Amino acid sequence: MQQRKLGPDLTVSAIGLGCMGMSEFYGDGDDAESMNVIHRAIDLGVTFFDTADMYGVGRNEELVGKALKAKRDGVVIATKFGNVRGPNGERLGINGRPDYVKKACEDSLKRLGVEIIDLYYQHRVDPNVPIEDTVGAMSRLVEAGKVRYLGLSEAAPATIRKAHATHPIAALQTEYSLWSRDPEEEILPTLRELGIGFVPYSPLGRGFLTGRFKTPDDLPDGDFRKGSPRFSGENFAKNLKLVEIVEALAKRKGATASQLALAWVLAQGSDVVPIPGTKRVRYLEENADGVDVELSADDLGELDEAFGTDAVAGTRYPEAGMKALNL
Repeated sequence: MQQRKLGPDLTVSAIGLGCMGMSEFYGDGDDAESMNVIHRAIDLGVTFFDTADMYGVGRNEELVGKALKAKRDGVVIATKFGNVRGPNGERLGINGRPDYVKKACEDSLKRLGVEIIDLYYQHRVDPNVPIEDTVGAMSRLVEAGKVRYLGLSEAAPATIRKAHATHPIAALQTEYSLWSRDPEEEILPTLRELGIGFVPYSPLGRGFLTGRFKTPDDLPDGDFRKGSPRFSGENFAKNLKLVEIVEALAKRKGATASQLALAWVLAQGSDVVPIPGTKRVRYLEENADGVDVELSADDLGELDEAFGTDAVAGTRYPEAGMKALNL
């Protein structure tokens, strides 16, 4: 597995593993199978594992911590705070207050069963708390030896600059794929100016770019994508035409649609480390092989043309979710 750097010092595998879907959001999970996925990822050279305190209301951190316990020294664990949920999963808003930052970190350390978190993200920016206050509290976690590196998620360029001036930010995590290219205009240039790494989540378009979903009925019961604008009604049919372009090029390259979509993300720069999520070993192995797919300038041009501005139908999230982005 190739290696890449986030910021000047944090070395990780060229792709990581997003663990969110193992505990929630994408239908029923199977902890035993998810453990197998994590262990197989390590065998394949994946060293970068992503979770958050809100995934499964803490259960995902517990799962990831348990799975990585015997391999702790060889992996990078990233987790996030800020999206607050109650014990029954109810959403309680976003919290970036310094006292909450400290408590959230302590709780994550316990669930993960570790003494230090390698990369600690603010999951969403709290519009009611100055970013300098939140990142200041995060920096004190670094000073206390509880966190190694700091990150942000779905933050706007101005916020990134203020945060980085308060304490060095190693990585920004934001949705990015062939069908979510918003970061290219302002966010990626800002990150590169400041020397901050980029961690795209949902690099396979929440699974849409894999070509596995031909109708909305293919989504399992309890899957949050059933309420996603891009997976609904006429948007689904329009976006499916884009997937057909990916599938056709993938076939010519001797790759799968998933591998081609990942190869495109990886080709956007050596500072880009996607974290495709899966809870199936076969999909993990397929994704890992995407690192070896090489795209020519003509290939990249063909994809750029197909996935240009306004090519994708529907927003990334429903209206309420969109309001929490790029703050």
